[in-house]
Amino acid sequence: MLKPRKILACVDQSPYADYVADYAAWAARKLVLPLELLHIIDRHQEISASTDHSGAIGVDAQENLLNQLTEEEGTRARQVRDRGRVFLNGLRQRCEANESISVDTRQRYGQLLSTLEEQQQDVALYVLGRRGESAAHTRRDLGRHVEMISRQVRRPILTVAGEFIEPRRALIAYDGKRMTRRCVELIAKNPTLNDIPVHVIMSGKRATDADKHLQWAKNTLNTAGFTVETAYLPGDPEQEITRAIGEREADLLVMGAYSRSPWRSLILGSRTNDLLRASQVPTVTIHL
Repeated sequence: MLKPRKILACVDQSPYADYVADYAAWAARKLVLPLELLHIIDRHQEISASTDHSGAIGVDAQENLLNQLTEEEGTRARQVRDRGRVFLNGLRQRCEANESISVDTRQRYGQLLSTLEEQQQDVALYVLGRRGESAAHTRRDLGRHVEMISRQVRRPILTVAGEFIEPRRALIAYDGKRMTRRCVELIAKNPTLNDIPVHVIMSGKRATDADKHLQWAKNTLNTAGFTVETAYLPGDPEQEITRAIGEREADLLVMGAYSRSPWRSLILGSRTNDLLRASQVPTVTIHL
């Protein structure tokens, strides 16, 4: 299997695009990888009835009307593409201004999820906004695309919700199970990150082997050159992890994502979504 070769940032024309671009540029620099800014155009967004043609249909008018509609659709399509190119060029200049990284842009027609799935082999990390272009028109505090993508894409995903603050401390929400062990292993495999101290926090009902799991995480990260602190915090995981982020001044959360099936999450709720909503810091989720 080929080693992933790029950071892929998914951007739309919303205020969150700048945040995504800034964090993606930081990740590209830290992981020493090129950055690609991807803008997806949904064809349905191009179709809008600018004129009422309801009275124009007649035997002699049909061909002219069809030609007119085709021309209008082509004009709208060109306008959408042109706006997208200007938008992407602006983001590329933003990323290149302060970062010694390679930045490319791509604009594609299609659906976001299927496009990201096609790219997986080449991607080391996806970067998404926690909310998107529709945020101004909805009360959602977590974009519907986040869970959908996180469940389907088998790559780490960095979701961001605010202006860029360079991560100085990371916190891993850890339970000793396979998915969060993968979080520890993936961080340990990236020595360019070892200037960031790591806090490994377990919470919830204490298991008899909790100390063993915490020691494994500490040893794995210490061996890779990381400075590590571990702790077990009894209590509700959402509350304790959120409190620990503030007390330890962590500005990056790493956690396993969506270990429950969609049906179980519908009935029992999703701890991943709860933590994403509660946390105000950028979050790397791993669903492997």
